[in-house]
Amino acid sequence: QVQLVESGGGLVQSGGSLRLSCAASGSTFSSYDMGWFRQAPGKEREFVAAISSIPTSTSYANSVKGRFTISRDNVRNTLYLQMNSLKPEDTAKYTCYAFTTAMIWGQGTQVTVSS
Repeated sequence: QVQLVESGGGLVQSGGSLRLSCAASGSTFSSYDMGWFRQAPGKEREFVAAISSIPTSTSYANSVKGRFTISRDNVRNTLYLQMNSLKPEDTAKYTCYAFTTAMIWGQGTQVTVSS
């Protein structure tokens, strides 16, 4: 069973940057499609970014396009989300997922952007 553990969240000022990591267990990491969702208090969970397995392709929500970059390291079994030019509206709990035969979710990491 794949397990996902996120890290890298925290408090940052508007305009700042953070890099989230999602460490995965399992020997077939490179075969997983993976990505990030986020959920702010009182709002529905929304898609942020995704990256496919080999060959890799990426997709982004319009709200983060040009500011966020998703990447993966298939040697370290780690998924990343580089977040630049952060805005207060990016404040949310960010959760990574892996899709194998089903969706597997991490526990999430909180990102708070102050104005």
